[in-house]
Amino acid sequence: MTTYNFSKRKGDQMEFIPGLPEDIGLECLTRLQYTTHRVASRVCHQWRDLLESRDFYNHRKKSGFTRKLACLVQSLPIQQPADSKIQKPITPSSFGITVFDPNNQSWDRLSPIPKYPFGLPLFSQLCSMEGKLVVMGGWNPVSWQPVKDVFIYDFTTQQWKQGKDMPSKRSFFAAAALDGLVFIAGGHDENKNALKSAWTYDVRRDEWTELTQMSEERDECEGVVIESEFCVVSGYGTEEQGKFRKCAEFYDVERNEWRKDDEVWIQGKCPRGCVGVNRLRGKSLICLAELDSSEVRFGTCGVKLGEFMSLVTGSAYQGTTQGFYTVVNMNDRQNCKLTKIEMEDDFSGFVQSGCCVEV
Repeated sequence: MTTYNFSKRKGDQMEFIPGLPEDIGLECLTRLQYTTHRVASRVCHQWRDLLESRDFYNHRKKSGFTRKLACLVQSLPIQQPADSKIQKPITPSSFGITVFDPNNQSWDRLSPIPKYPFGLPLFSQLCSMEGKLVVMGGWNPVSWQPVKDVFIYDFTTQQWKQGKDMPSKRSFFAAAALDGLVFIAGGHDENKNALKSAWTYDVRRDEWTELTQMSEERDECEGVVIESEFCVVSGYGTEEQGKFRKCAEFYDVERNEWRKDDEVWIQGKCPRGCVGVNRLRGKSLICLAELDSSEVRFGTCGVKLGEFMSLVTGSAYQGTTQGFYTVVNMNDRQNCKLTKIEMEDDFSGFVQSGCCVEV
């Protein structure tokens, strides 16, 4: 049985909840919804230290009291000034982070990153780690120049903080979280040169560590985790603009080495946002755009929200409005079912990318 260290600060002698044994008080706090943590952390220093601790998060997760949310990089709604009948966007291509809670089918939007109050860096990448959302890279929404920025959103405090910059500017890279680390690989640099370098980011230590390089350059690749390996899917080299490969590279954490598999993806198909993992058939890859070619074959983006359910967005034709769907039995293409979600206008914008955050 796993045990966790809920040690109190020096001088704290009170129970978690006065009059209750410590273990009962702990279980009461464990059952608090994540949306109440910010207010609960203001009750006392002891509660704040507990609610923000790694051990408490792991305890909630093991006890089954965490929730899986979809965080989406989504275009912001058009705002209409009170004195005008003409609708204008906030700025050209403004994006924010939308949160979907499948438990109650609710939608919300995170507060803006203080450094970018009018919209996220374009094409920024999302990852999650221990109940926190990590936003990396992208293009400055005003200058459209690539940035190295890293930001972390804590769902307990409901606040953003800035992390250590990425080691270099890169765009359209693969990213995923594994074994307490965020992995990034591939993409291209400021001069549009495709990259084969890879790094890990330790959120708690705020440190970047370089990994061994992949065997090939991989621009516009996609990152997923398959069991204990970080998988970088498809992409293309500097001299092969848009010629997406059918191969992928898998990073073994223990051995610190890459292996290549030549037959895992669809030749010529961009993998961005549309790679799923079939966990019933040898952990093979799934193209989410092909789950229902009549509904989501263009602009596809998928976020896995549990063993049997995912959120998938996409459209039937190039340039048409995206639809939003929950998908069950994704591993069984013949029996998978897409259920359309009726969206409010504020949350119906185009989705660039997304990830699952367990809070």
